[in-house]
Amino acid sequence: MFIDPMSSIELSMDAARVSFAAQGVIAMRLAGMAGLWHAAPDEMLRMVQEKQQAVMEMTEAATNAMLSGQSPDRIMQAGLAEVDRHTSGNLRRLTALGPNLGPVMMAPRD
Repeated sequence: MFIDPMSSIELSMDAARVSFAAQGVIAMRLAGMAGLWHAAPDEMLRMVQEKQQAVMEMTEAATNAMLSGQSPDRIMQAGLAEVDRHTSGNLRRLTALGPNLGPVMMAPRD
């Protein structure tokens, strides 16, 4: 089986892109928990439940790629594409909500 040498670079770049998107999602969710970012009331529940759906879709995509005789790097890319779809969707959704610029509570000065 021939493996394209550029596919490992492509896989690494895809993984890095997903990692950066995940960092953004985590930062916005933490800011939402602190009241600094607008967030849906069910955001904490959603961030737990979406993992199950994403893992099922990732597993299905990777399994289908494996059963169709794809190379190992293509199998990983198929699974990673599903993770990327969920992560980038969350990033777009949370970015659109924007920061909470309401009144800021400050400690009184002496």
